[in-house]
Amino acid sequence: MRDALATALRVVPLLAVLAWTAPARAEPAADYQQFCASCHGADRLGAMGPALLPENLERLKRADAAKVIAQGRTATQMAGFADRLTPEAIEALADYVYSPLPETPRWGLDEIRASKITYPEKPATRPAFDGDPLNLFVVVEAGDHHVTILDGDRLEPLVRFASRYALHGGPKFTPDGRYVFFASRDGWVSKYDLRTLSLVAEIRVGINTRNIAVSGDGRFVMAGNYLPHTLVALDARTLDPIRVIDVRDTTGRTSRVSAVYDAAPRKSFVAALKDVPELWELTYDDRAEPVYEGYVHDYRSKEGIPVAGPFPPRRTKLDGILDDFFFDPTYAYVIGAARDGKGGQVVNLDVRRKVADVPLPGLPHLASGISWTWQGRQVLATPNLKTAVVSVIDMKTWQSVKEIPTLGPGFFLRSHENIRHAWVDAFNSPRRDTIQLIDKVTLEPGATVTPAPGKIAAHTEFTRDGRYALVSVWDMDGAIVVYDTTTLAEVKRLPMVKPVGKYNVFNKITRSSGTSH
Repeated sequence: MRDALATALRVVPLLAVLAWTAPARAEPAADYQQFCASCHGADRLGAMGPALLPENLERLKRADAAKVIAQGRTATQMAGFADRLTPEAIEALADYVYSPLPETPRWGLDEIRASKITYPEKPATRPAFDGDPLNLFVVVEAGDHHVTILDGDRLEPLVRFASRYALHGGPKFTPDGRYVFFASRDGWVSKYDLRTLSLVAEIRVGINTRNIAVSGDGRFVMAGNYLPHTLVALDARTLDPIRVIDVRDTTGRTSRVSAVYDAAPRKSFVAALKDVPELWELTYDDRAEPVYEGYVHDYRSKEGIPVAGPFPPRRTKLDGILDDFFFDPTYAYVIGAARDGKGGQVVNLDVRRKVADVPLPGLPHLASGISWTWQGRQVLATPNLKTAVVSVIDMKTWQSVKEIPTLGPGFFLRSHENIRHAWVDAFNSPRRDTIQLIDKVTLEPGATVTPAPGKIAAHTEFTRDGRYALVSVWDMDGAIVVYDTTTLAEVKRLPMVKPVGKYNVFNKITRSSGTSH
């Protein structure tokens, strides 16, 4: 009987499953409706709590999910159910939320519009704090899903607030640095005012969202989704949706979006696709020639305001799929790599084709690459997720300059125009508690810092002037540790709950060559 029921659960639409009557203790679908649906939605697509789907739970191990169901989650409204569910029922419920839905759920323009939340506006005659508004840091604390706004002058927190579940892809800023946008794993885009230190609006653009980008002119936000397979364009002022773009190749095959970034000098967004070998460029230039099928110059937002659009994709066919990529300083070239670890490729966005292969070993993490001028040449340096090297590439010849040995495979490489060293972690190795400095002149590894022995150290960011380096200790009992970039002396330690990333407003809006874009 249980085998027959399990088979039915995989093939019958979800709403039909939920209509069945079955013993609550025997069926995880019934347990879900009784204990989970009020917060996570009857369809598992999320409500007050996050969506409970395999795509949205990638960061949570299956065993940890069962523990959360049993014990709850500290500092959240997630209660534990060990007193109401047997261990067997908890295991079955965990299996249930990790199972795919029988049908791909719809999340289109109507659903997006209906999800929008607008918060009461606060007066903005002057900043709500004293200090340089461009030297603020936005700190994402993943341990309990909070964000801290940190004063970079005094190195003190200004405010801490709850975020949506599992922020992903890094926050993005308007060109003037006033507003910051966040994207959560389960599709929520939030707009926050750094002048008034208050939330402005939120809207749900998808069920599983990869990341967002803000246009160089500050008018648009573009979100890339894993589920459904769409790109969503928003009006950055209001967060109203402008267009939902189905992501599919010329044969009709759909694809998840690996990443979407703004190419400000080109007045366009560039998106890498996870499942088809194409790179998309979507213009927001009002002066662009209507050379693409379906291009509309006088596309209007909900308020009737003319905007560029509707962001038609300009397709570049690739030799292979790109998971992430890096722009050269002119933004004419994209340097990309795929998860298969077969090196990188250089794509010219003007001629729309690959123009070079890049000799990169292991699994380069190009989204965390940086660049600087070395011996009169512009070079790209990237950490590596599988190999203990930082690769340095000449951005004119696309040849290897050097493979710099590191303490172990790393995740983040960061620097600043005013300092001599690049700081790289050893995230995927036994030395993950140590950050190593690389001399950008000699290309030699040098000094190290270990913020908390035995705990992961990662994601360095710098103050506006480069005087201080802020390093994250990725732990529930974590911290941001501040170092003097000249002496490497520890200056300050700020307790945080797994601060996975911190982002300096000035460095981001000026597109510092020492940080990701």
